[in-house]
Amino acid sequence: QVQLVESGGGLVQPGGSLRLSCAASRNIFRANAMGWFRQAPGKQRELVAERTSSGITNYADSVKGRFTISRDNAKNTVELQMSSLKPEDTAVYYCHVVGTTLASRFRESEFWGQGTQVTVSS
Repeated sequence: QVQLVESGGGLVQPGGSLRLSCAASRNIFRANAMGWFRQAPGKQRELVAERTSSGITNYADSVKGRFTISRDNAKNTVELQMSSLKPEDTAVYYCHVVGTTLASRFRESEFWGQGTQVTVSS
């Protein structure tokens, strides 16, 4: 089982910025995709941004131009730089990885972090 350690959430005023970070545990063999989902109260979990190991990036329309995802393939880390934050960005943000482990190198699985709260409010 891959452990994902998230950091960087918090309270920020509208228009402010936050940076989320996520690191995968060392038993990951290959992280094919790394990214972030979010879930606001009463809503379904949704994709925010994702980046594949080959560099293909996908963003939710609602965050395009405001959020930037980056990853370090060698360190198996992924970050989300969030700017021009809006109250509607308030949610629990989850790190998400699709990949294989050292114990199961040919079976792809998905892994989730525990979530970090982002609150945008004045």
